[in-house]
Amino acid sequence: MSGILSYLTGTTDRSGSINLPSVEIHNVETNPDRRARCLKHLLKANHVNYSVVYHNLQYDNHNPHILCSAYLLGADQEHLNHIYDEQIKPLESWRPSPAELNDLDWRDFLGDKNYQRAYLDYFEDKLAMEFSYDWKKVVEHFMFEGDQPLYHGLICGLGHPLIHLGYAYEMDNKELAMEALALTAVQHCFLNKYLDEKAYTKPSPLNGPPLELLNKMCSDKRFDSLPKNPEFDELESILEKHEDLVLEYWNGWNLDDPQKQFELSQEAAVALLVATVRPGTHSFNFVLVHLLTTSHAVRILLPFFPKQHRINLVREWWLLVIAMFIMKGRPTIDPDNVEKDIKQKHWGYVEEKALKSPYATDAHYVKAIRAMKEAARTWGDVHEHYLRAAVTFVDNFHGWTF
Repeated sequence: MSGILSYLTGTTDRSGSINLPSVEIHNVETNPDRRARCLKHLLKANHVNYSVVYHNLQYDNHNPHILCSAYLLGADQEHLNHIYDEQIKPLESWRPSPAELNDLDWRDFLGDKNYQRAYLDYFEDKLAMEFSYDWKKVVEHFMFEGDQPLYHGLICGLGHPLIHLGYAYEMDNKELAMEALALTAVQHCFLNKYLDEKAYTKPSPLNGPPLELLNKMCSDKRFDSLPKNPEFDELESILEKHEDLVLEYWNGWNLDDPQKQFELSQEAAVALLVATVRPGTHSFNFVLVHLLTTSHAVRILLPFFPKQHRINLVREWWLLVIAMFIMKGRPTIDPDNVEKDIKQKHWGYVEEKALKSPYATDAHYVKAIRAMKEAARTWGDVHEHYLRAAVTFVDNFHGWTF
């Protein structure tokens, strides 16, 4: 029986199928350590002063992502302050929204980034006035209620709402949580419909794990008719015109053993970033790195999500993977691109590269390293697959290709 057919018929145990322990939670709000206090102050300063989207509402504020990642990799106060100073240079101050939001109309402006301040104010008012400053209850209320829950749109905006929410839980931080809700609201997009409407989830002739399906996509001639080098604003029309083909692969992920399949999905996320790059080309892709950092966010969030929503969360991530894999031309995933002999280099070497290389203030570079390290910790790395990928990445990174 195919994985999606098991999912549809209930033969897969959806209620308790992915039961990972929580990663270590770092509550900097109450931690008296000097480094933790520094991070707390910087997160608050970013929250108060800088909007979550900027530059004509096109870019995301990654300041919290790199600050938290660097902190978790051991950055000291001086380095954290240096990161903050570099990150805020292009950021923009909050601007008033066209109107305030209330309980009757807050859904009416989903997807409108001009309302980012209004959404933040709305969620923070709820936090204070209705949920007694319990930010997790606010998140649960807005993420999971109704027929079209907000969490179905976490992959919009290239997955930045998902990433942001992951850091909120990992750092137990209410400011990040409210920002994540605001991002989810203003970056709401058409992708959520594939989770909202059950008709899109149906049996597929395919049946396999993520890497196998991605390799099939590489050789599937049916994709050759799709536009070459499309713009992101073409994604909706591409998916609509080729919906049956896209759904065939989306529904083809075998989820009969969901926890094992999630492990394989994390391996695929690393391979998408590292194994698609030929040695010497240094062409690590800015879009594909988001498939790794969103996978990391899924790993963080799974233990906190209600059991009945966990498989949908990993399938939501898989939809983002398929969409971005198509957008980037289905690059070949070749394990030979990953260094076999890392010359006794270890995670300490990788962490030093994250904190002391010329790219130590590149948010996506640092986040990718942290994601690979946490995946190794989650699943074990007896054969050093994650370590070899991380070493290959840091030794060959010369910036991003787009």
